[in-house]
Amino acid sequence: MLHALTSARLEFIVDDTSGSLEVVHLGSPVGRVDPTSFSAPIPEGGIDHLAPISVLAEAAAGWMGKPGLRLHRGGTVVFPRLDPSTVTSDGSSLRAVACDPATQVSVTILATLHDAGVLELVVELRNDGAPLTVDEVLVTVPVPHASEVLQFSGRWSDEFHPMRHPWEWGTFVVENRSGRTSATRFPLLMAGTAGFAEQTGTVTAIHLGWSGDGQVRADRLPDGRRILQAGEIFGAGEVVLDTGETHRSAPVFLAHSAEGLNGISDSFHRYVRARPTHVAAERPVILNTWEAVYFAHDLDSLSALADRAAAVGVERFVLDDGWFLGRNDDRRALGDWVVDPAKWPAGLDPLIAHVRGLGMEFGLWVEPEMISPDSELFRSHPDWALADPHHDPVRARHQLVLDLANPSAYEHIRQSLCSLLDDHDISYLKWDMNRDLVAPTDSTGRAGGRAQTLAAYRLIDEIRRAHPDIEIESCSSGGGRIDLGILARTDRVWTSDCNDALDRIRIQRGASYLIPPELMGAHIGPNRAHTTGRTHTIAFRGATAMFGHLGIEWNLLAATDDELAAVERIVSMHKAHRALLHGGRTVRIDVEDAAVSAFVVVDPDQDEAIVSVSQIATSRGLPVGPIRIPGLDLDGTYRLERLALDERRLGMAKQQPAWLEGVEISGRQLAVAGLPMPILNPETALLLHLRRR
Repeated sequence: MLHALTSARLEFIVDDTSGSLEVVHLGSPVGRVDPTSFSAPIPEGGIDHLAPISVLAEAAAGWMGKPGLRLHRGGTVVFPRLDPSTVTSDGSSLRAVACDPATQVSVTILATLHDAGVLELVVELRNDGAPLTVDEVLVTVPVPHASEVLQFSGRWSDEFHPMRHPWEWGTFVVENRSGRTSATRFPLLMAGTAGFAEQTGTVTAIHLGWSGDGQVRADRLPDGRRILQAGEIFGAGEVVLDTGETHRSAPVFLAHSAEGLNGISDSFHRYVRARPTHVAAERPVILNTWEAVYFAHDLDSLSALADRAAAVGVERFVLDDGWFLGRNDDRRALGDWVVDPAKWPAGLDPLIAHVRGLGMEFGLWVEPEMISPDSELFRSHPDWALADPHHDPVRARHQLVLDLANPSAYEHIRQSLCSLLDDHDISYLKWDMNRDLVAPTDSTGRAGGRAQTLAAYRLIDEIRRAHPDIEIESCSSGGGRIDLGILARTDRVWTSDCNDALDRIRIQRGASYLIPPELMGAHIGPNRAHTTGRTHTIAFRGATAMFGHLGIEWNLLAATDDELAAVERIVSMHKAHRALLHGGRTVRIDVEDAAVSAFVVVDPDQDEAIVSVSQIATSRGLPVGPIRIPGLDLDGTYRLERLALDERRLGMAKQQPAWLEGVEISGRQLAVAGLPMPILNPETALLLHLRRR
């Protein structure tokens, strides 16, 4: 029998008659179907039965790719044949129970097609026999028409590089073993038709919503079939089920679009915004103190900085690293979460009172999952480190990982955080995690990476329950922990430690395929970027940071009056358009000139839009050809005006386009003919405001 989950953009059809839960279709809705129309030929030279592409592909059924389950009992391999016994569905959700009495293994497959067009798949594996070791659980879906693969790579402060590959044969694997969602191996993979782009082509995306080790795979099998797979990576013996115990997999999310990559981000953004945990409050403009003062904390200078912040329109003041016991550099004190009396003889309350008196919220930086060898906590409890007990632990940033799966360590950190929040008027935690996990084992030598991730989730959840009004930012060396797992329990991510506006254009564009802009921390940095040494105008820095959760990462005490006035204009402009920027549809624009990056944010009713065009390098040809602007009402007429930040001169030209002075223009002309672009200097941004007449 066929079971279909259907939305406007995606349909998921499974067949339970082949001895497994076979995925016969994942893609655009196809309407009424005949089960026989999905049958495939069987070539000579292989096995007699073509193994189906089931949600949990079965080696015992003849599956020649990577199986969905790898199990063993005491070294004896377990190959289950899972025959669906019960399948129930209501058009938007499906629950399938499949059992194998011979191996005493059963699974429950849970599929939910959210209104946004995102399919969520979860597997519950139950053991009814002797202790069972689970080595791998992989969800599998077909992508029969895909011929190219897009993945994202990068490194610290240089995240979200798109990498496109032709997919003629073999396997692409994005495998992360860093113990946290990886900036170098981001768990999002897209497969689509040849040449798929932002606005064109058919694309399917798979994402693992998990903040630990995991993999996403694209595999073209020897028989020609093409599949996507995703699942966690377990350490040796990390998941062992006793009789009657159940393992629940991390969720796998899928999106599909017949309208290019913009359709993928449309679905993911709508899904995230519809989650009950998605923050509903207006995103306040932030000043974060890290690049302003680093570890040099004192009440007078930070109070003066707060004065400057309030004057330019900042709404949340966040005190970063350096406030706790003995924390004068990054070599010590993680784990000692008490206010440093040497820096703060009267505690944090005087600064908090000053900040609150200026009408701003107060936020605080913490890194609860870490411990410094040079700390009171480590000296008292060296066995609380998550490290191989047989060797000297590998350090990163002079720190180790605190074993949160240890009940005593967990309770110590939970109480420390709750005391901070109980004793201070704190509305926001910048929750950092600044290192990868290396051979994560507890004090007995057991693998501990998965338990660490689950404990971090539980810790955040408990803090939120105890303090329901607190907001939490997931900051992990920038893009080190961004995924739909952590975003189920946090209100913001720190997109990158890089505030270089030129790099940020690409970084934020890459992140936008998964997360909406209101969750994407985007700050105006100082004149000279901390991570690259490049300098940019304040207009370029502001125009880039405008399209996220706006913040400032800059010592405003060193800014000139003109710079402060420019910051105030940028903040004011952001606030004026914040509802659109944080609630609209982000539509990335295909531009032939690689030296130009462009996108538009359109409100849901298509009444208003803001276009961003950034000249990221020198164009080989001048002028740049017309840029077509999608997403608007084709039959609507729009008043187009330039939003001027601080650039008095765009670029050297005898004459710039006349429309820069304002024009009324149809949505159809913008989408079909486009706008001829002005000549722009490299590292310059042009912002355009469109309002329907």
